[in-house]
Amino acid sequence: MRIVIIGAGPAGITVAETIRRFDRSVPITIISAESFPPYSPPAMADHFLTGRDEPLFWKGRDVADRLALDVREATLVRAVRLAAKEVELVDGTVLAWDRLVIASGSGLYAPLEGNDLPGIHDFKSLRAARALLGRVRAGEVRTALIVGAGFIGMEIALLLADLGVQVTIVELQDRVIPRMLDVETAAIVARQARSRGVELRLGTEAKAFIGSTAVDGVLLADGDALTADAYIAATGVRPHTEFLQGSGIETAWGLRVDDHLRTSAADVWAAGDVVEAPDRLTGEPYVHAIFPNAVSQAEVVGRNLVGLDTVYPGAESMNSLKHLGLPVMAVGAPSGDEEFRWRSGDVVRKVFVSDGRIVGFRLAGDIRAGGVLHSLMVSGRSLRGFAHRLADPGFGIGEVVGRAIFA
Repeated sequence: MRIVIIGAGPAGITVAETIRRFDRSVPITIISAESFPPYSPPAMADHFLTGRDEPLFWKGRDVADRLALDVREATLVRAVRLAAKEVELVDGTVLAWDRLVIASGSGLYAPLEGNDLPGIHDFKSLRAARALLGRVRAGEVRTALIVGAGFIGMEIALLLADLGVQVTIVELQDRVIPRMLDVETAAIVARQARSRGVELRLGTEAKAFIGSTAVDGVLLADGDALTADAYIAATGVRPHTEFLQGSGIETAWGLRVDDHLRTSAADVWAAGDVVEAPDRLTGEPYVHAIFPNAVSQAEVVGRNLVGLDTVYPGAESMNSLKHLGLPVMAVGAPSGDEEFRWRSGDVVRKVFVSDGRIVGFRLAGDIRAGGVLHSLMVSGRSLRGFAHRLADPGFGIGEVVGRAIFA
């Protein structure tokens, strides 16, 4: 049996690692768009701040050798042919497979005119991040303009601010991280970011990147144009499925999969940011493009490929800000039938409950018991009369856990 994995990110390498726990002999080929060893995208900011390689190359630089993988670096897939069970690379190489895994990840989604102008940076790959940070360290970038104030946009802004760059963020919505944070929590994050020197232009629409041969400004909806030394798009991501056109594999926004993470095609599985998997709480298909989902999906795929029947329980919506100066954790739905809250200054804890179970929570400044809240949420455990204590900073510690939750 020959296995080909498209993508060497967290999902692709975890599929291979999982297979190798059970089978050391099956040939595995991994196709990587980059020329680096497999790395962890969430560790990129720390890597550029500290220079440490270990957290970035989380499986070790020698992982391909240790797992006996045939890695095809710095190349892309041109086409997938199901009938012949072949993958064609852009250089014309054809790879045969008996089982195929699509772990091609996602790329920048920038629905603005001029998004193809040379000089627009993003932070979706180590190659792209190094290009931006190389300019910063060379002294070419003293000011930066970021379009988009989601989690990625905020992380880039804080990283650049720490490196001495004057940063401005343009965001269409009236708050930062609008898809994940409520108004109150977002205000705390915004205040902290401003205290770090980041300028936030909220409720401001960026219409286009402008320039003749390269980007030299961002045009706003009100007609003004903003300029900077560097322009970064952080407007969202889109699954890499373009090479599947005409293949017969069903796609929507991402790749549709069943509860074993099989695609619509026989002998083809998928994992990671490319997957449109059912949400763990709602059951609705959605692309939750975050590291923990990629790894958990990859483990399910790997087990299924070696014959261990494994069901995927569903993807989760969660994220955190690591470089803000105060911890922020956003998990699950942003609201519920009931809201339990606790606040003191810039510390706010909110837990959302529907039908007697936790459906989401937002913690800023104090993320204690985040793990307990998450466990309660995914288990659907009845709150049994202690819901009013969920947001308390002492919840889930010591006596409360022992008697109220796990008794």
